[in-house]
Amino acid sequence: MRLVLWLLALFGVAVAAALFAGSNPGSITLFWPPYRVDLSLNLVLVLLVLAFFTLHLALRALAALFALPGAAKLWRLRQRERAMQVALLDAFSNLAAGRYLRSRKSAETVLAQVDAIESGSDKLGYAPRLRSVSHLLVAEATHSLQDRAVRESSYRNALDTMSGVGAAETREGIQLRAARWALDDRDAALALRLLDELGQGAARRTLALRLRLKAARMAGATVQALETARLLAKHHALSPLAAQGVLRGLAMELIAGAHDPAQLESAWSRLGRNEKQMADVAIRAANRLRDVGGAATLGLQWLLPVWERMVAAPDAIGETQVVGLVRALERAFAETSGAPDSAWLARIETAQMQRPGEALLQYLAGVTCIRLQLWGKSRQLLTQCLARLQDPELRRDAWRQLAELAEREGDLAAATEAWRNAAQAS
Repeated sequence: MRLVLWLLALFGVAVAAALFAGSNPGSITLFWPPYRVDLSLNLVLVLLVLAFFTLHLALRALAALFALPGAAKLWRLRQRERAMQVALLDAFSNLAAGRYLRSRKSAETVLAQVDAIESGSDKLGYAPRLRSVSHLLVAEATHSLQDRAVRESSYRNALDTMSGVGAAETREGIQLRAARWALDDRDAALALRLLDELGQGAARRTLALRLRLKAARMAGATVQALETARLLAKHHALSPLAAQGVLRGLAMELIAGAHDPAQLESAWSRLGRNEKQMADVAIRAANRLRDVGGAATLGLQWLLPVWERMVAAPDAIGETQVVGLVRALERAFAETSGAPDSAWLARIETAQMQRPGEALLQYLAGVTCIRLQLWGKSRQLLTQCLARLQDPELRRDAWRQLAELAEREGDLAAATEAWRNAAQAS
């Protein structure tokens, strides 16, 4: 379409020139004494056009001639930039391939080329950032080569040479890498300090939170690690299953670190609602409270949400956790003065009636009946649950309590048989 328009325009110009020149009788006379020159107006116009184009081409040729040194300089600069790009790609490729020495040499080549360019009249606007990244690559490769002195020197150079556009992002990246190196060196305190130096936005990024979680766990800062794990779970940086496992492990570490009832209550108050409802966490807390001499009634309060969850959804917690819950309740009832309170008695009786064939609930109901001095019902429930109890310790305890009941009633033969079965179960 454009070619057609050009042709039409060209034909229009040709027609206009033919009409104008064909009927133009004008002339131009030049007087140069003693001469006189008569020229056609059409010829003069053609000569003027030719002179214009000739002068234009001459000026362009002169401009191109004078621009040759600058073009040659620009060509050399582009060649150097291409060489730097190739060296930078080599540094990254060799680092990813595990060729750390080659990667460091390639990064040092980039630094040398940048210095060579900057030493002349040419200046690169991205030179500070390129230097920082190159120093970071040298430090990364040197870290893998276990040369800490060179790594620290390159790390400092990377921070010192950084300026201009993108300086904040580059600094954050360098600090994150330094924190990772500190974790590799098992220096959790340094890693946490470097992470604390990050800005508020950078400190909440997934990578920073992952590093902080590792550093806090390595440093034994369980509370900080727990808070970081919650943030990771909130940002969906961990899968739900992994997040639950990490939070459960940290909560249990926090509970295990308490050495008196006050510390344990403080640790429990730091846990979130979801963590308190985890069966393993609540069972560990109740058992730990018993070990440090705390009130058994408080342990029963911690176990109540897990019990309600188990009763509402029998498959919500595993068999091992149910066994742990039963044993924790049994120990808590043993620590309370007198019989268990009426609320717990009602809960156990309701659950056992809803699931009459559940051996663990039968065992717990039988133990509770012993506390209430209901010897006959206790013997009946414990005898019924023995055939289905899978846990060896619970089977042993069931036989032991049957033996004690038989001794209480004076049935020595039954007591001897029960003690023998208890020994075999253990």
